[in-house]
Amino acid sequence: MASPPAVPRLPPHDPRTPALSVVDMHTGGEPLRIVLAGCPEVVGPTLLAKRRYMRQHLDHVRRRLMFEPRGHRDMYGAVLVPSELPDAHLGVLFLHNEGYSSMCGHAVLALGRFALDFGLVPAPPAGAREALVNIHCPCGLVAAFVECEGGRSDGPVRFHSVPAFALATDLLVDVPGHGKVVVDIAYGGAFYAFVSAEKLGLDVCSTKTRDLMDAASAVTAAVKAQFKINHPDSEDLAFLYGTILTDGKDAYSEEPTTNICVFADEQVDRSPTGSGVTARIALQYHKGLLELNQTRAFKSSATGSVFTGKAVREVKCGDFKAVIVEVSGQAHYTGTASFIVEDDDPLRDGFLLK
Repeated sequence: MASPPAVPRLPPHDPRTPALSVVDMHTGGEPLRIVLAGCPEVVGPTLLAKRRYMRQHLDHVRRRLMFEPRGHRDMYGAVLVPSELPDAHLGVLFLHNEGYSSMCGHAVLALGRFALDFGLVPAPPAGAREALVNIHCPCGLVAAFVECEGGRSDGPVRFHSVPAFALATDLLVDVPGHGKVVVDIAYGGAFYAFVSAEKLGLDVCSTKTRDLMDAASAVTAAVKAQFKINHPDSEDLAFLYGTILTDGKDAYSEEPTTNICVFADEQVDRSPTGSGVTARIALQYHKGLLELNQTRAFKSSATGSVFTGKAVREVKCGDFKAVIVEVSGQAHYTGTASFIVEDDDPLRDGFLLK
């Protein structure tokens, strides 16, 4: 049998469609597919304008990378773009099964490592144990701090969020199949509804994921129908991203509190959800359950992975009292790939099974 070529070669494909080269990572089990090359230029004077442009003109890139047969309905991605902010090292657009998020904490933790290791930021000074990576997300500038050794990433990453705040607390929502349910809504770069799973007759630690997903999706739909989301800075940020079901343990404890996030089109986060941890910390601080610089651990009911978070300082976001939240977690590399398209493939842009 002939040996395969020593240098990887792309299989036959449409020469008019560049191969999409990616690096795959995960943070606490939640995947991140980072586009290295092959994505057409994303046009726009601002990051939010670029987000709108990609949604309108380049959505086939998202579908090809996120959907089957190259991805799956819970795949997550990132397209790196130039930022208009002078302090940003890079800009990023987040991709998921439904569209484009405003913030993604697990992705920021992974991108911090990636940016340092792939030379997207200046090498830290000799002997430095941490490197700064300023990442412009659609919600704003997020500072990531990457543990390093010899100029390469080495260990966990932490980030400082955009201003996070509680939008509504003890909101009574009529959820079909569950009756009246008390819901909190908070912002951590994206808006989430928070509900104790117990109020829905479920246990976030032992109930089947499918049942948790159905209940969370019902809450999301009910909140969207009965409550208007507003953000003081931009209408582009004023949408409910998903619902996070918790174990109800909101009072401070040194023991981890467990949650599961269902976002976009019933996409289940495998990690504790970085922007969700940010929003949950802001909510707990708003309720007086947490003090500044009190660190809490947040555990994913899907994988058991853990992020830590703490409110580091008070700020304002419009008229809202807000906090900057620090979230820490560990990202890992899983591989690289090049994805191609054949011109006669009827499923070239991907598909999802319901």
